[in-house]
Amino acid sequence: MRVVFMGSPDFALPSLHILAQDHELAAAVTQPDRRAGRGRKLAAPPVKLAALQLGIPVLQPISLKDADMPSQLEQHSPDVIVVAAYGKILPPAILELPPHGCVNVHASLLPRWRGGAPVQAAILHGDQETGVSIMKMDTDLDTGPIIAQRRTEILPDEIGGALSSRLASLGAELLAETLSPYCSGEIALYPQDDEQATLAPLLKKSDGLLDWRKTSLILDRHVRAFEPWPGSFFYWKDQRIVVRKAHAIPKDSAIPGRVTMTKDLPSIGTDAGLLVLDIIQPAGRKPMPASSFLHGAPDFAEAKLDVPD
Repeated sequence: MRVVFMGSPDFALPSLHILAQDHELAAAVTQPDRRAGRGRKLAAPPVKLAALQLGIPVLQPISLKDADMPSQLEQHSPDVIVVAAYGKILPPAILELPPHGCVNVHASLLPRWRGGAPVQAAILHGDQETGVSIMKMDTDLDTGPIIAQRRTEILPDEIGGALSSRLASLGAELLAETLSPYCSGEIALYPQDDEQATLAPLLKKSDGLLDWRKTSLILDRHVRAFEPWPGSFFYWKDQRIVVRKAHAIPKDSAIPGRVTMTKDLPSIGTDAGLLVLDIIQPAGRKPMPASSFLHGAPDFAEAKLDVPD
């Protein structure tokens, strides 16, 4: 079966590789190279690098709305287009192009957590389980009928990056099991229940700012959900400090933003409880134990951090 694959980040790689094993990959469509890092050098998306290694033609359109984009894809004669974290909504002209439509690998149990950040949303909101959905795409965001789903437990201390990697592998396995049966008409699709839908919009770096007016349990989930991206952070003396690892001590007597000590670790007061800092990363430095940070900044142990407006 001829497949055109659309994806960009690491999450898409397991699906790309498993399609390359089982099907004829006609082309890979991914985001344009973008500048990244301190040197602002052009960096290629992971899918581009992997596709080139596999000898697969790569397309990097600036916009899928370009008038010639459907004809470019049509030249590859795909039976189906498979999408995994491509990063942009597909226009109708592309959705309707292949005989079997466009199939998406989504990192949640739809209709829960439609949108671009389902992994972070599941951890942030305290979900006990999540999973992957293989769905046939339509013109709206993650609303198409379900082909198959698979569930998995969210581990107690799991961070966003680790859960995303697990779901990427789980999604690729489910894709391998269902794509051919779907295309041959052996699988009955079922609609999503829109009344049960929740949204997980794309995240910005600014979303990582910690708000001490929330409880320590919520902030603990915030740190885990946003690690490694967009990261959780606060400001002290105009310095941006990223919290790489923390844990909550549920406790009523705390002043939001007030730093105290829990054994040898700095703890920050919240609306209810303390957020104990385990590993932090001051701006321009490598991650370090929070106890080590105090050696060079002992006054942090009695600081009063700003509460966001």
